Amino acid sequence: MKIIITIPAYNEEKTIGRVISDIKRVMDNTKDKYNYKILIVDDGSKDKTAEIAKKAGAIVYSHPRNYGLAEAFRTEIKLCLKLGADIIVHTDADGQYLAKDIPTLIEEVKKGNDLVLGSRFRGTIEEMPFIKRLGNKAFSRVVSNITHMNINDAQTGFRAFNRKLAERIPIISTHTYTQEQIIKAVKEKFKVKEVPIYFAKREGGKSRLMKGPFEYAAKAFVNILRVYRDYEPLKFFGFFGETLMALGFLIALFFLYEHLTTGIQGHIGLLFLMIILLFSGLQIILFGFLADMMRK
Repeated sequence: MKIIITIPAYNEEKTIGRVISDIKRVMDNTKDKYNYKILIVDDGSKDKTAEIAKKAGAIVYSHPRNYGLAEAFRTEIKLCLKLGADIIVHTDADGQYLAKDIPTLIEEVKKGNDLVLGSRFRGTIEEMPFIKRLGNKAFSRVVSNITHMNINDAQTGFRAFNRKLAERIPIISTHTYTQEQIIKAVKEKFKVKEVPIYFAKREGGKSRLMKGPFEYAAKAFVNILRVYRDYEPLKFFGFFGETLMALGFLIALFFLYEHLTTGIQGHIGLLFLMIILLFSGLQIILFGFLADMMRK
């Protein structure tokens, strides 16, 4: 079996060399001598990330500019398939996911699981900001609801999957690729499993993925809406449609009360608002049904 351990990296010169060295040390000292390579997708770094990774013995592919994690992930899969990978291990460049856990993920794939997720919430977390922890749990709850499978860490960037899954699960999202792969894998009836891992405190500066807790919270909320829109359109559009119709019915009850007591006088603007709310809500719900039919 050929294993490709792939890492997206953007301005990670402080940690990338150590991460690669740790992976090589672990992989070279296991009982099973793995046939493996390390692939770095340099996502337009402006520092010496690519140079250090090459010196450390990794294969390096560089994007001309920074495209983001989702595009880097698509590039990783494309290159791994071209390199003949049977198992792909995806990890991060900042050293928070430990190399010693990589063989655990690989062995679970070899046992017949198609996608193995390294779960931080089933394992040990040294440090994670409260807002990020809350956002991760919210994402996991959403993905669990959509897949009808208990997923504790849908946001984890530490995962291993086989060639068949990589070929059959295209990643089209530009924001939520971690959840997209899980949702599609479950819906395509691939075997998905979580294993506990150790999540270390980040070294080498602050994360470039989260500038602040409020920005993270805003992006997490938008991405949760995107997940529902893309994978549960009936629930997504139904919620907004039912909300508008409920407001319309409240106004209708007001008119009924007025009619039974003092009589309806005026309120032309409110009448038009009621009609707009009811018809808009109905249209949004019908659009949700149409989107759900097209998705299936």
